[in-house]
Amino acid sequence: MEQRSLPFTKMQGAGNDFVLFDNRTLKLTEDQLTGLAPRLTNRKFGVGGDGIIALSYDETKKADLVMDYKNPDGSDAGMCGNGARCFAAFAVTLGSPRKFTFRVHDKIYRASVKKNRVVIRFPLETSVKEESVSGIGFLNVYTNTEHIVCPVQTEVLENETKLIEDGRYLRYHETFQPKGTNVNFISGQSPDFLCLQTYERGVEGLTLACGTGAIASALAWHHLQVAGKGEFSYSIRVRGGSLSVNFSFSEETDSYSNIKLEGPADFVFEGQFYL
Repeated sequence: MEQRSLPFTKMQGAGNDFVLFDNRTLKLTEDQLTGLAPRLTNRKFGVGGDGIIALSYDETKKADLVMDYKNPDGSDAGMCGNGARCFAAFAVTLGSPRKFTFRVHDKIYRASVKKNRVVIRFPLETSVKEESVSGIGFLNVYTNTEHIVCPVQTEVLENETKLIEDGRYLRYHETFQPKGTNVNFISGQSPDFLCLQTYERGVEGLTLACGTGAIASALAWHHLQVAGKGEFSYSIRVRGGSLSVNFSFSEETDSYSNIKLEGPADFVFEGQFYL
């Protein structure tokens, strides 16, 4: 009896790791992807990763390609910034031009790949809202997926046990149900540089990097400094490396736009996963 197998590529972007595959010929359904995610991402019994990413053509013709992303628990993550960079670099190895568009749900993103550096342009205009729950203050920033940002002292970023405890409490807080939220802990180091740890929904723990979390954190840090209108470039240090976020801020509309995420996308290995 022939053993069916799934060819895959393992990639990582600043330590955020993913299992990617070309779904143009496989044509796995949404339900099949949901079922596969826990098996593929399992670090003991599978390939291991923070999520799986399937590449396919955009049948609607609105973009060149479609990125389907699933969390390790099989849930839909919305947008994943580090995953998108890996997706873009992966697409180029399959014959895509170095500049192309791709769709995540109903949003169209633009990718630009230069060696192992990738820039993703977000179709996003968003704002920063100051909120609190149970006496805990935070900044709510939607980056095409749900994020809140909690400013902390630098030494708190080293106490991962407390970050996981606090992150889990906020992630599951009734205020954010039913979807829940991603929780970012930041410490500003200079006007355009900050350190970040992210508790990711769906992973249910801290990850080495979070791209959409880096965007939320950069906008929150700009807001906290009351840095005013103009164009900005922020560097964000995550446990897995460094990311760059560029954006514009308008005082008239109190909103952020022209948002770009830049960072590495590295190939780790290729293989066959036996189904």
